[in-house]
Amino acid sequence: MRGEDELIDLLRDTQGMVAAAGEPLNPRVLSRAPSLKVISRPGVGTDDIDIAAATAHGIMVCNTPGANCIAVAEWTFALMLACARRMAANFGEVRRGGWQKHEGMDLAGKTLGIVGLGAIGKEVARRARAFDMRVVTSDHARDRPFTEAAEIARLPLDGLLGESDFVSLHLSGKRCLLDAGRLALMKPGAFLINVARGGVVDAAALYAALKEKRIAGAALDVFEVEPLALDSPLRELDNVYLSPHVAGASRDARRRSGATAAENLIRALGGQPPLHVVNPEVLNR
Repeated sequence: MRGEDELIDLLRDTQGMVAAAGEPLNPRVLSRAPSLKVISRPGVGTDDIDIAAATAHGIMVCNTPGANCIAVAEWTFALMLACARRMAANFGEVRRGGWQKHEGMDLAGKTLGIVGLGAIGKEVARRARAFDMRVVTSDHARDRPFTEAAEIARLPLDGLLGESDFVSLHLSGKRCLLDAGRLALMKPGAFLINVARGGVVDAAALYAALKEKRIAGAALDVFEVEPLALDSPLRELDNVYLSPHVAGASRDARRRSGATAAENLIRALGGQPPLHVVNPEVLNR
């Protein structure tokens, strides 16, 4: 990952760039890139790009929504199955030379609450229906035809938390949306899956809920600070799965994302509208 000074040197005479995750494209860097016209980001997240500063400098910011939605949805289900069937305990049992069976539960007949019914949330919902799960969502604004066709019930967030056996997060922003009060609404036997953003969940409150077994467990692929600190208390818990922000990192997803990022860049520099623009107001200049 390139730092600020390296980026300033590289961007001095550059018109377009494909930006890697974590590269600090902040006001200092952007103000010293006078030729820069386009930043193309593989993936959806643009947290490391100061969109307001880019817009002020007339720099178009592009991303690739949807390129990794299948990968993220499949990882979500991998995590749900791991929680439901206690996979870590069962795999570890045999590796340690034992043969005790750690009993889990079926997904069929259980309720999945999806918070954030965008492209990824919809892919998760489709897979949940194939597993004979009941699906509910708190996303009232998006795509009523889809929710009706998929027989997805719409509930207020607090109601969703109280009814769901699994709560899966697929939204950005809304820092600490799940705070101590909302975590307390979850069933004692419920699991929380977070493949969205680490800051959506109050980390301290979640640790307390897991430590005190007020919820059955969690599976976390994202954290507010990454990599996860070596001394993070989450590492001590036996009822949480931790993965290194890998949900969208399949070979197929990376290939799709890279190709779309390149196409966005080529289109923008060639005077054509890119496929996906984060700050479309720049297009009108």
